[in-house]
Amino acid sequence: MPPRARARARMYDPAKTRAAVTAQLAHVRDAVRELGDERLGARLSAAVRLEDPAPSARELTVTEWATATAAPAEPETEPDPGEPLERAAARFAELIATAPGDRLVAARGGAMRLDDFLVTRCVELIVHTDDLATATGVSIPYDRHALATASRVLADALAAKAPGGSVEVRVPPFAVVQCVEGPRHTRGTPPNVIETAPLPWIRLATGRLPWPEAVESAQVTASGERADLSPHLPVLT
Repeated sequence: MPPRARARARMYDPAKTRAAVTAQLAHVRDAVRELGDERLGARLSAAVRLEDPAPSARELTVTEWATATAAPAEPETEPDPGEPLERAAARFAELIATAPGDRLVAARGGAMRLDDFLVTRCVELIVHTDDLATATGVSIPYDRHALATASRVLADALAAKAPGGSVEVRVPPFAVVQCVEGPRHTRGTPPNVIETAPLPWIRLATGRLPWPEAVESAQVTASGERADLSPHLPVLT
């Protein structure tokens, strides 16, 4: 039997990704300004050290970054704690405006092309935006493209972590993946289906929301004897 073909890597539009990261960082900046303490936003900076020499470490894909992350949604670089978020956001926007997309930057576990690294910043910013909103009660907008990107990155990481075709995971309207070893579904209604909205999915995938709580509170619907993701969560470990 011939080996199964490797899944094609998902493509992300670089211009839309840069716009999404910039927009979400602006939403965080505005929320932090409302709270009156920019230190709260220091770790939410999408800082990237473009001034440093390109690293010589092994180059990672987006999915490799997600499945190799050592701690749930933790930034690779610490911004200067004395630098206001307003200034950090402006410096970031200036840096990425002209930086080439194939420029290598340091990432946890290796190096990444800037365009791919910015995809991971969508994940970081969405997760930390949700953390900040939960901790402070402040309503913070989610950029739609950043939310879509984070949902897709984490869905693809799940499929890479638990390869197979027995379970279909749906995160409408952004992502659908098949995963988990077992009988592969080919036509008709899948026998094992899991469906959830983007934010609950992101919370599940990053360890913010336990699987039993998500099912019990109806934030997730799961049908079929194999429709249980608890052995494979969180995705970011």
